Amino acid sequence: MKNIYVGNLAFSTAESDIESLFGRYGQVDRVHLVRNRDTGESRGFAFVEMANPQEADNAINGLNGQDLHGRTLSVNEARPRPEGGAGGGGPRSFGAGGGGGNRPRSGGGGFKRREPRW
Repeated sequence: MKNIYVGNLAFSTAESDIESLFGRYGQVDRVHLVRNRDTGESRGFAFVEMANPQEADNAINGLNGQDLHGRTLSVNEARPRPEGGAGGGGPRSFGAGGGGGNRPRSGGGGFKRREPRW
């Protein structure tokens, strides 16, 4: 089985649009259109699973750079997530290296608290 990343999708694109597009190249096992957790709106990318690796490669080569709903698709083999979670950035990231949450800070790393300037 091969997992394929499909990026630069129009927000109006439906899972059925993606399934029919990839279906031209072979059997599509699953389409997962990534949506905003709060609003339910598309985030502009999806993942497609195809059982046959050769069909998946043909789909990647045939669809990368093609136009769908006025957008140029970015199609390539999906890379696995980095070890330890979803990776950097995202809406819940509040700055680099500062920690966050209610964890107490340990001695060495991190920022020193400063007095207000007023």
